Amino acid sequence: MTSDNSVGTVSLQYMTVAEPPDELVLDSGEKLGPVTLAYETYGTLNKDRGNAILICHALSGDAHAAGFYKGEKKGGWWDIMIGPGRAFDTSKYFVICSNVIGGCKGSTGPASVNPKTGKPYNLSFPMVTIADMVKAQRLLLERLGIDELLCVSGGSMGGMLTLQWVAMYPEMVRSAIPIATALKHTPQQIAFNEVARQAIMADPDWRNGDYYEHGQPRRGLAVARMIGHITYMSDASMEEKFSRRLKDKNYSFSFNTDFEVEGYLKYRGESFVRRFDANSFLYITKAIDYFDLSEGRLFPKGTPADTRFLLIAFKSDWLYPAYQSQDIVKQLKRRRLDATYCEIYSTYGHDAFLLEQKEQTHLIKHFLHKTYRGK
Repeated sequence: MTSDNSVGTVSLQYMTVAEPPDELVLDSGEKLGPVTLAYETYGTLNKDRGNAILICHALSGDAHAAGFYKGEKKGGWWDIMIGPGRAFDTSKYFVICSNVIGGCKGSTGPASVNPKTGKPYNLSFPMVTIADMVKAQRLLLERLGIDELLCVSGGSMGGMLTLQWVAMYPEMVRSAIPIATALKHTPQQIAFNEVARQAIMADPDWRNGDYYEHGQPRRGLAVARMIGHITYMSDASMEEKFSRRLKDKNYSFSFNTDFEVEGYLKYRGESFVRRFDANSFLYITKAIDYFDLSEGRLFPKGTPADTRFLLIAFKSDWLYPAYQSQDIVKQLKRRRLDATYCEIYSTYGHDAFLLEQKEQTHLIKHFLHKTYRGK
């Protein structure tokens, strides 16, 4: 794809979607309000408002899914997939992406000001779930005048949000494309998140979440990101990218950075600290761990549903192995729903959903065309 297929310059928008006394009632029973969501839109909503697509981001993502901010050269996190002629074709569809509540990119989260105290929420911010994030997104769509979605899609945590959408509001979702995701976290997946959380909380600069006047717990958050990034890649991709190459010709015989892979992880950790909030990392990873639509919870018996599904997994993804996507398909087939499963060969591991443009584009364009045409 060339730059001609980009949505071009975009801007972040904000909408307050819940104000007292109509706070957002969370799964925990607590109330949150007012709630602000940061979001972006691409393309044009048609007259019958039937071409809207909601894109859901992963753990460290945000509302900036496509296009470029003025003066910046780096595009949105899924820019290769969103734009004229791309998988989510903005010459046909109206695409929306919002930052989740609990996040740190414009939506209400632990760094936001608590209206009751005039200070950041810190750890007084209530625990949120994937379902709570979806509730907030629905309020945003209501404000935008959208009561039906042609499609909901996302990878990783974005896939969980996608599944939660059809579980909670099946009448609103005509089709869904969950990518590299699962119905629930396994103990191993929870364990990775817990080690990352403990790395943050063990940093003295975390200050029990009350660090905004002092600065981030940089070391703990960097280590948390390093742990996560290892799980996003595959053995094959790490071998191809780094092998055992040294930064210099010889070992340093010290604890300095000898191997290229060590330097890469440190770079990833340090860059993450500059763009993400440690408390948001804690809250969002906990929400992911709480997520569970297994055992028939996706579509309980008696729930009317005719949502079409395209599920995409990647052979080298060991963080969310393909069998977890297959488990989703099995649950859908038991309900006799229209579900197509595609497993893409890729050496990129879990990151493949962000990088494998060609095959995903082919699958998604065909699926959306068939869904939209069948209206």
